[in-house]
Parts: sequence; structure tokens; C-alpha cells
Amino acid sequence: MDPASASMATMSSGSSLKDEPPLEDISLSTFTYPTIIDNRWFPLQPGKQLVFTGVTEEEGEAIPHRVKFTVTDLTKVIGGVRTLVIWELDYSSGELVEAELVFFAQADDGTVWHLGQYPESYVNGVLDEVPTWIHGLQSARAGIIMQATPQLGTPSYSQGWGPWVDYKDRAQVTELGTRTCVPFRCYDDVLIIEEFSEPNAFQRKHYARGVGNVRVGWRGEDATRETLELISVIQLGRKGLDEVHEQVLALEQHAYTISPGIYGHTAPMEAPATVTT
Repeated sequence: MDPASASMATMSSGSSLKDEPPLEDISLSTFTYPTIIDNRWFPLQPGKQLVFTGVTEEEGEAIPHRVKFTVTDLTKVIGGVRTLVIWELDYSSGELVEAELVFFAQADDGTVWHLGQYPESYVNGVLDEVPTWIHGLQSARAGIIMQATPQLGTPSYSQGWGPWVDYKDRAQVTELGTRTCVPFRCYDDVLIIEEFSEPNAFQRKHYARGVGNVRVGWRGEDATRETLELISVIQLGRKGLDEVHEQVLALEQHAYTISPGIYGHTAPMEAPATVTT
């Protein structure tokens, strides 16, 4: 199946809004400095790069998995909100299986919003599908990636809604004040948030103050049983960021070609000088 056909096949599987729990309401007037993301549980300083290693399960076999999460200093306006561009690369057994652009913005109260994503999935090095969703397009809605003040006992919340690609992830705070150790270091006072899109299948993410996500686990009937641990935190310099820019902008140009009906309706990313630090 060619990439365009694969995208359309994915889009046709979406469900209707009336079948889902309540979504989050985003207000454009609450984003004064949206690209300054300093939420204590999810700080995104441009140039920050987190590297994770772990495994996923495929037909009972443990497959080595590696993720590189890079905060760029590029920005992109989505639905009237200037977002900070994240570049994430996923590898299985050393082979790139997904390259993704993700768009986050922080509201004035400290809540970090998720306004969309463009993921390219590959099988044996060949583009397979691009299940793109962008806030304000094709009925997609922004969601919350991190609350300003996560608390136990609060209801679950939407992390975004992309009905045409069946993106309907939700999250809920399940633990506070725990301790966890990963190869990079040990952390106290850890926050655990469980993410889910189907009943009885949960991805457990551990967040450390001042760092962000440091561990990923699973609970229930999660098919991939993915586990990840933080192994390094790097702060890229100007040269490193310039190299990232080249690759991220190339991915965006490809996005305009592959996803003209959705990504093609977005404004291009803007130069690093637009980021307030």
C-alpha cells in the first residue's frame, strides 16, 4: 500500500466525538509566552535531548527499543497558538521505525498542551503510514500533556483528539512521591501518570521534577509491553541545534508532500529567533 492510501485507510477507522469522554477546552487568550515551557514535571528547554533504551514485545519476543527525544528551538503556529517543536526518533533493533514531529505549548497557568503530531512510521525502511492530527483540522482537538499541578484523585483528561486517525489518548495521575532508579540516576518524589486509549491497557510514565519523563512501563493488556529507561540527558549547543534544524525542516517538507490534506494546511515552522528564552 502506498503512503497516501495507508493514510486514508487509517483515517477511515476514526470514531465519532459523541462516543468519547469529555475533551479539554483550550483558550487562545491564556498563552502569553507559549514556547517557554518550564512546567516542573515537563520542562522543555531548547536543545535538551533525552535518550531512552528498553524493549517492546512482538509475538512473545523482546525487541530492543531506543528513543531519542529532542527539544528544538523551532516554533510553529497551530490554531493561533505558537508551539515549540519536538523531534522524536524511535528505533527497534537498531532500525528507525518512526520519526515524529510533536507540538507543545504552555499556558499561563503552567499547563502544557499537546496541539498535534506528524508521525512517519516505517517498515523495513519504507514509509508505511502517517497518522497525522493537528488541532483545528479534521475536527482534531488539543489535549493536555502535563497539568500545571498534577494531583491524586483527579479525573482523567484528554491528551488530544484526532478522530480521523483514531487518536484518543487519555491520562490520569496514579501515584505521587515515589522513588525510581534508571541508568542515568535515581529520583525521589516521582510522579506517575497512566496513559490509555483502550480499557485495561495502560502505559505508565514516570516523571521527575526538573527533568520530565524518566521511565516508561505498562500495566494490564498493553500489547507491546513497552519499557524504557532514561540513559542520558544532553544539552545541545548551537552546532548541534543547527544539525537538528536541517533534519527537522527536511521532515516538515516531506510532511507537506505526504499529508497535503492536513499538514499542508499548517504554516511553516519559523526560525529559532522567534523563541523567547
